[in-house]
Amino acid sequence: MGKFCEVCNKGAMSGNLVSHSNRKTKRTWAPNVQTVRVVVNGTPRKMNVCTRCLRSGKVERSF
Repeated sequence: MGKFCEVCNKGAMSGNLVSHSNRKTKRTWAPNVQTVRVVVNGTPRKMNVCTRCLRSGKVERSF
């Protein structure tokens, strides 16, 4: 399934965790993805949608 948004394709990003002594190790940032019921072509289905898309109204929720 993975941590990515099915609307905007936002996925995990990687970078460095930098300690106080400036040592660097790899880390990842995952987007805030929620499983919600969404209306697609008139039918409800479950999708993984990030909270940015939910808040901006890019999808229509089904209740």
